[in-house]
Amino acid sequence: MNTHRIRVGIDVGGTFTDAVAVDATTLELLGQVKVPTSHHHEDGVAHGIVEALDRLLEQTGCAPADVAFLAHGTTQATNALLEGDVATVGLIGIGTGPAAVLTRRLASFGKLELAPGKRLPLAYAHVTDPQDTAAVRGAVEQLKGEGAQVLVASQPFSVDRPEGEQTVLDAARPYGLPMTAAHEITSLYGLHKRTRTAVVNAAILPRMLATADLVDASITKAGVTAPLMVMRCDGGVMALGEMRRRPLLTVLSGPAAGVAGALMQERVSEGVFLETGGTSTDISVVRRGKVAVRHATILGKTSYLSALDVRTVGVGGGSMVRIGEGRVTGVGPRSAHIAGLPYACFASPDQLRDAKVDTVQPMDGDPADYAVLDAAGGRFAVTMTCAANALGRVPEGDFARCDPESARAAIAPLAAVLGTDIATAATRILDAGIAQVKKVVDAMIRDYRLDKDTAILVGGGGGAASVTPHLAHNSGMEGRIARHNEVISPIGVALALVREQVERIVPGASQEQILAVRAEAERAVVAQGAAAEGVEVEVTVDPQTSTVRAVATGATELRTQDRSHRADDTERLHAAAASLKTDPAAVQVLAGTAAHTVYGTETRRRLRPPRRPIRIVDVDGVVRHHAADARVETTTVAGAPEVLARLVGESTSYGDGGVRAPALRLLLGSRIADLSGVLDPQPLLALARSELRSRAADEPVVAVLEVRS
Repeated sequence: MNTHRIRVGIDVGGTFTDAVAVDATTLELLGQVKVPTSHHHEDGVAHGIVEALDRLLEQTGCAPADVAFLAHGTTQATNALLEGDVATVGLIGIGTGPAAVLTRRLASFGKLELAPGKRLPLAYAHVTDPQDTAAVRGAVEQLKGEGAQVLVASQPFSVDRPEGEQTVLDAARPYGLPMTAAHEITSLYGLHKRTRTAVVNAAILPRMLATADLVDASITKAGVTAPLMVMRCDGGVMALGEMRRRPLLTVLSGPAAGVAGALMQERVSEGVFLETGGTSTDISVVRRGKVAVRHATILGKTSYLSALDVRTVGVGGGSMVRIGEGRVTGVGPRSAHIAGLPYACFASPDQLRDAKVDTVQPMDGDPADYAVLDAAGGRFAVTMTCAANALGRVPEGDFARCDPESARAAIAPLAAVLGTDIATAATRILDAGIAQVKKVVDAMIRDYRLDKDTAILVGGGGGAASVTPHLAHNSGMEGRIARHNEVISPIGVALALVREQVERIVPGASQEQILAVRAEAERAVVAQGAAAEGVEVEVTVDPQTSTVRAVATGATELRTQDRSHRADDTERLHAAAASLKTDPAAVQVLAGTAAHTVYGTETRRRLRPPRRPIRIVDVDGVVRHHAADARVETTTVAGAPEVLARLVGESTSYGDGGVRAPALRLLLGSRIADLSGVLDPQPLLALARSELRSRAADEPVVAVLEVRS
């Protein structure tokens, strides 16, 4: 009998629901299944989730009780907004005098376009005094009469004074409608944007609540006792109860699952992740071991929803080739999938016999320059995957690998039309395809100031081999395809950490206020099941916007990964030397803990002080952080407050831009505490002390400081 404890990740896509089982100890993939997404079943997508789980348990020989962690990602919220399949929102504005003028303007959200010809269904009512229960109930009855299925209460400055919104919802509770207050969705100022975010959240709330209840009941009935988690759009997971409150956090969570897989399975610390399907490629960034997020644009407007910064290009493994005047003029955006044509490279050489090139208009409105092969076996599309296979860029065992003879036979007729050989024709196809992708990758590298010498390209998705290897070859960057790339998204769901973000606008924030925001984020992830002793919190203070942001992450259990495959000292040294681009003999061990080692070297510059670049390498031999010039010092928990005060004092810069404390990271136990988001020395030291709290006095602490110019 198999006794593995497993982590299960389920990714609910528009067509298929993919599920994986990952060993909870070694994090190795144990099984994977694919079932059709059950949109039209009476239980909706919940039926497909349970079906996928049942098959997965059967495949791995595990029992429901062996499931230690279960999470799913879903496109349901995104699809609801794209298709305009949302509930009518009843918005109650609160205020008198100037405040009433501001809130009455919120009725304009009824003009928000969800899809062509579909606007956000919204009814508006106003109350001047939230304490006037009769007036509030009159407003609710008015909204119900206009078809409202969910309520939102919004008042100016409710982030500071939430009582008015809460009082209105309390008075409306007897009517039995789902409800939310604008301040519950975000604690940032900006009445218009805050309310718009809350209204969009409310529009998908009833549908998401129904699905959540069905999935929860089905999983419980199946005998799984692990709490059900849901993928967020920022690369983490949240408890089902939190999803019931803020379903908007699941919007755009599809791409987030893939990059979470690259982050956790591939241990990427700095690079670009490209998830390539049949039709498109989603491009996102990992910087300093974290996914890059920003406030998302929803329905054409910026929101207060922090989501993965993902940029999509209409090029994928199935993108069709376009030709004209004897040359390749482009690739995509139409794919073989949408055109209803099979890939030429997956046909047999016999089916491709007597193939002739023709051009077609795949769909009404498309240009008629898409290349197809009319052959003995029928009509076939010439795709990016065909070209990648013909050039030998698809590795053995890859999801998109085909018979090399078929790949060459698929490109040969087109090569003849182009007047060149097979390899050159295939190269021209891939060059045309990745040109669009490269523009976006280069822009994201610039936007996030990635070091091209150390950043890597990681490909995921079933079409990864059609884009990433050729892009790496053309750009000179290191590139690789993720293991199990075709199921990288459900792997990301299975391995994702519980995540919560708390944002507050606090002008001139004191260290007590910063610590309070940090503590709130930490409590939130622990309340959702994260093991308290493993929670990491990153705090950022933006002096320009007075925003204090705390992002807490933690696992639902302390993972003790099997160490039998861990890198030895020599492997870690060579990994650091390769990243530093120097000879291993020139690299020194500067400091370390049981989980991380700091390596450094020295680069001399003419007439300028030498630089001391460092790399922090974990026990797997993965570079977790790199700095162009850093100071490293080892102390203990007991001695750290005095040592850190001295180091921060010596490394703080003063100028016209104000005070700038160094970027500080602490190596503590099994983790890296990133305190680099705080510029003021005193709050920085207060946060450092909070990281040291409750640790043994003799425990080693490694401080890594980077001076800011």
